[in-house]
Amino acid sequence: MSPTISSFIRTIPDYPKPGILFRDVTGLLEDPRGLRMAVDLIVHRYIDRTIDVVAGIEARGFIFGTAVAYELGVGFVPLRKAGKLPGEVIGIDYELEYGSDRMEMHTNAVPVDADVLLIDDLIATGGTAEAGIELIERAGGRVHEACFVIDLPELGGADRLRARGCDVFALCEFAGH
Repeated sequence: MSPTISSFIRTIPDYPKPGILFRDVTGLLEDPRGLRMAVDLIVHRYIDRTIDVVAGIEARGFIFGTAVAYELGVGFVPLRKAGKLPGEVIGIDYELEYGSDRMEMHTNAVPVDADVLLIDDLIATGGTAEAGIELIERAGGRVHEACFVIDLPELGGADRLRARGCDVFALCEFAGH
């Protein structure tokens, strides 16, 4: 029997706080079959679509996003926490489950009217992904689709993005938090 993407994902109970089931992608990254499977499945989905650039959300979105950008033959734009990028940046403040944060990218990193594939490892409530979409749109790009390795559908993030008109794709999903 062939492994599935979800078979490489560890569930760690009560991390980072009691009641949370943390979905850990490091097992997927550490296994060459799992990593290749994840990247190949994502690339296969987008190989015949018009994607001008891939944007990845810090930090695990960088890992999957750069590999996908390489395979698609397009550039990669890192969406980073505040203060991590040198030079001129644009940014957005956004709310998280446990507070607020700021995401930034280089000014002009996304060409006007570019079709952007947004990638991260996991979507939970959708706040971070939504901030990424808004940042890309402020730069003049269009998010072709938001792509994740894992969706936690009970937390509503994918539905939140769909409600704002963004298509969402995930390689696997897990019930619970």
